[in-house]
Amino acid sequence: MKTNLRRHLLLSSIGLAAAALSPSLQAQTVKPPAPIQAVASFSILGDLVRQVGGDRVAVEVLVGPGSDAHVFQPTPSQARTVGQAQIVFSNGLGFEGWMSRLLDTARYKGQHIVVSRQGIKPLESKEDEDHHGHEAHKKDHDDHGHGDIDPHAWQSVPNTMAYVSNIAEGLCAVDAAGCESYKRNALRYRAELKALDTDIRAQWAAIPAQQRKVITSHDAFGYYAQTYGVQFLAPQGMNTDNEASAKGVAQLIRQIRKENIKALFVESISDPRLIQQIGRETGVKPSGELFSDSLSDAKGSAATYIAMMRHNTESLTQAIRGL
Repeated sequence: MKTNLRRHLLLSSIGLAAAALSPSLQAQTVKPPAPIQAVASFSILGDLVRQVGGDRVAVEVLVGPGSDAHVFQPTPSQARTVGQAQIVFSNGLGFEGWMSRLLDTARYKGQHIVVSRQGIKPLESKEDEDHHGHEAHKKDHDDHGHGDIDPHAWQSVPNTMAYVSNIAEGLCAVDAAGCESYKRNALRYRAELKALDTDIRAQWAAIPAQQRKVITSHDAFGYYAQTYGVQFLAPQGMNTDNEASAKGVAQLIRQIRKENIKALFVESISDPRLIQQIGRETGVKPSGELFSDSLSDAKGSAATYIAMMRHNTESLTQAIRGL
């Protein structure tokens, strides 16, 4: 009798233990959902999509760090990647003149989110050879019919906050189960961007408006200029594939001398020789490197969008101050 009782109690204990363990065992066998396959047109946008998508989204970037989207030519393997994606993100505003052709070649049928579609007020191109010192440039129209406008809207942090909201909305459209996660990530990241915007404004507030003049390789900082009250001059137009005119460069050199402009920068994606020539002609030593259309690699000073904006702002303000 005692032996049977002990056996019964032992079996009962084993059963209870198994019942207690079964939920955790079941949890271990439940596989997480496969990540959403997303494609971003260039490295800056890729970082924004990763910030919003988190672990639920796998992001492939077409134009990687250090590369120039203006002169990008998609490869057949990249077309296959696009064709297999569930969602594609592009900047729009004419920035990716190759995007429509790529989507057609890839026979893409998924969601295509143009992140500048909502919440952005595009700047019209103000390229004028006599005033700005570069050739006029006619941009390709993007999918929404924009023409001669500046596509570099991400150079204003408030615009990037709108990008983030549009990215979250796009991800929710293809992954309803993850929508709350995307919204939380977007809310967190927008708070970080708001703090970044406040910091940038504070750094420029310490510099008199008449001193806020900068020479850069190509005209990629119009939105930054508008938002933060800085004047940028460039020998090239908005497209790095343009050639600067000799007349325009000569005029720019005269302006640097006349106005005693101290901040002269090479951009990470541009050929430095023209800026170096201007530096020799004016006696102004180039102050360093700015990141306009591309992030740095992971070891660089602009590996994320926030790091890029901090690097650019610190470099610009220090150069103007003569530090």
